[in-house]
Amino acid sequence: MSQAKPTTQKKSGFNWTIFVIPVAFIVSELIFHLVFGDRKHFIDDMKNEPIPGDYFGIIYKGGFIVPFLLTMFITVITYSIERFMTINKAQGTGSVESFLQNVKSLLHSNNIDGAIAACHKQKGSVANVVVEGLYKYQDMEKNTELTLEQKVENIQQEIEEATTLELPGLQENLPIIATISSVATLVALLGTVLGMIRAFAAMATAGTPDPAALASGISEALINTAIGIGTSAVAVIMYNIFTTKIDKLTYGIDEIGYSISQTFASTKK
Repeated sequence: MSQAKPTTQKKSGFNWTIFVIPVAFIVSELIFHLVFGDRKHFIDDMKNEPIPGDYFGIIYKGGFIVPFLLTMFITVITYSIERFMTINKAQGTGSVESFLQNVKSLLHSNNIDGAIAACHKQKGSVANVVVEGLYKYQDMEKNTELTLEQKVENIQQEIEEATTLELPGLQENLPIIATISSVATLVALLGTVLGMIRAFAAMATAGTPDPAALASGISEALINTAIGIGTSAVAVIMYNIFTTKIDKLTYGIDEIGYSISQTFASTKK
């Protein structure tokens, strides 16, 4: 006896991730002024010169670009955690590879109800796509009006439509991470250039060049470069990890979709 297709429940339209960047900027400003800008990191109360070797004070002297770089870093970390949770949930409760092999085995034995039950047990995006194809499989078994080729085409179309609905949810926020991977370095370079301009301008107005002051100014300017490169590196690594995971899920969906349509075509000849 075939299983009835359950009614699809609407997902909540609220997307909390849109608040990540504004909140990250506020947090970055607080960290910049209250932590890095704490007076204990400076020789004088005017915060003109950081204590030698105190990196918090040196980071603060990096200038107004630092909070923007911190915002990007916090954004990357937050979205990375969110993507890890989302993609792991999309994989379902067990191994995707084992699940797909189990569904294939059930298909070869023509146990469609068992394959649907396996999808309900697995859950996740992959199982959602597969179960839609299996329900269409059952519908086409009952259909007496369409030709075999039309039935196979309908099954393939159903799987493609289900895939189209599931994939955007997996790829959400990845463009932001990809953008930060490029922009962070450029913003850091801007901060470094501005810092170098300030350092050399101060040297020009001070008369005799002071090597120690010049070295201090350059180190403050390069803080932006260090933060930007670190942020960019983390963003690139996270983006590649997530796209690889999504590609594996996509390949698995394509493979099982082909198996479903081919199994129907071979058993209904």
